Amino acid sequence: KRSPASLRNHTELQRTLLALVPEHPEDSDADLSDNDDLIEDPDYHPSPAEVAGDSPFESLEEEAPSTSSSTTQPSPSGPNKGKEIIIWKHEDIEGFEAPVSRFESPEAVQTPFQYFKRLFTDEMIKHIGHHTNLYSAQKLGDPIKTSPEEIQDFLAILLFMGVFTFPSLEDYWHYESRFDVIADIMPKKRFQLLRRYIHFNDNHQWNQSPDRFYDSSLFNMLREQCLLIPSTYKHSVDEVMVAYKGTRAGSLCQYIANKPDKWGFKMFCRASSSGIIHDLLMYQGASTFFNVVLSEQEQTLLLGAKVVTTLCKTIAQPRLSVVFCDNYFTSFNLVRDLHTLLGVKCIGTVRPNRIGGAPLMTDKELMKRGRGACDYMSADGVVAVKWFDNKCVNLLSNACGIMPFSTVKRWSKESKAKIAVPCPSLIPAYNEHMGGIDLSDMLVHLYKTPAKSRRWYFPLFGYILDLCIANSWLVYKRDFGRPSFSSPPPENQKYTPRPSRPKPQPDVRYDNMGHWPLHSDKRGRCNLCPKGVSRWKCQKCNVFLCLSANQECFAAYHQK
Repeated sequence: KRSPASLRNHTELQRTLLALVPEHPEDSDADLSDNDDLIEDPDYHPSPAEVAGDSPFESLEEEAPSTSSSTTQPSPSGPNKGKEIIIWKHEDIEGFEAPVSRFESPEAVQTPFQYFKRLFTDEMIKHIGHHTNLYSAQKLGDPIKTSPEEIQDFLAILLFMGVFTFPSLEDYWHYESRFDVIADIMPKKRFQLLRRYIHFNDNHQWNQSPDRFYDSSLFNMLREQCLLIPSTYKHSVDEVMVAYKGTRAGSLCQYIANKPDKWGFKMFCRASSSGIIHDLLMYQGASTFFNVVLSEQEQTLLLGAKVVTTLCKTIAQPRLSVVFCDNYFTSFNLVRDLHTLLGVKCIGTVRPNRIGGAPLMTDKELMKRGRGACDYMSADGVVAVKWFDNKCVNLLSNACGIMPFSTVKRWSKESKAKIAVPCPSLIPAYNEHMGGIDLSDMLVHLYKTPAKSRRWYFPLFGYILDLCIANSWLVYKRDFGRPSFSSPPPENQKYTPRPSRPKPQPDVRYDNMGHWPLHSDKRGRCNLCPKGVSRWKCQKCNVFLCLSANQECFAAYHQK
């Protein structure tokens, strides 16, 4: 048993550690992995504290009271020698307002197909055709001799199949269920041959590359086109799963429990709040950053911070931009260093053990103050905020402080109605701009290209197609607005009017034989008076006519 003196010294040491943060508080990849990312992540190694179900920072926060500033700095010769000391103060930070993005509509009206070809270019189609011929020659001895025009037809069939789904690919050509729009483009055997030998890389060169993805060259071409899309000043960074449940991809296949597609390939994306993807990074374990130039300081970062830093390097005007990310990526060092290295400001939710040691109130203390209670501390231009809604949430920001406070509507079990809950200003900003990648993922899943295949890289090709469709649709809608049926048709589209109902010949109309009134369940416009609506129609002439005490159109219609 410990003596009282040693217990007091241990408690004082814990309180002193509250003000101390390691140079990189994310000591292991365990802190960088989501709770839904713990399985099948080759870079994940849980710390002993996590295995025990405890966090050292959380236990320290439970025992130490919240203060308005950090504790006394220890001497350099003490046990914390070499550690960075952060001075926390109970102060807000100055808010930063990003400029409003304005986009000029193009002078000439372009078709949706032209918008699609901006992303899926002719160069990409030629690339697919060349490597498909090369791969088929390596396998068969002779190439299948496909052309860019045929590859374009092949892509059209895949896109049609995403909209009009059949149980089997053969059903589109079967005589009982033939779908002419697809079957008339290409014979079934030719389509199956192209689908069997479609390829995106030279296998001999790929085996000598650190790149673990077959179609990364196609991804790089798509990425170059996405970077050309004018973006807003507010971005979000998140992860996307490309569905795949096979075993041929090895460790490239990841598992995330809380995603719609739990098994598949993990990708990191940067998007605007409208859902337009502007940059992509494919996760492939240790070789994820094989073609990214990182400085010495950036190389010391771990996965989450490296991803955000890499994706933010391609922002056109970084000093005017704000990036939003969730607790998978956010840490105190990331928020601070992102602004120091690139000039980009950041707002994100954060886990308690990566908040930089800020001495915030414990969850129990904050919950006693009631719903909407908030505590905050700031250091080095970064504010750490804990806010109690349904549960406590932690955020870090150097773009927006807690003021001015606003309110959000929340359901109250006690009053059986929605009530106004106070919240700091960074909460609405985060909620407004964080959902861009989820929106893009939703659009991709609406009409998903059928990409089930034993070849593990084919689902990635399907995602490229779907992403081009979603991105081009969002850019088209931003330029011209959502198309409606009331808008005039394009110049190259002919308007076909609705065929009018044929009227009876005069010889039939006035023959005075067999013109009996017939009651109909539906109402129709009277064929004689301009404003009449009736449920009665002539059985022989098949036209609606008014038949009532005040309106005798039925008799008048059959008289000369």
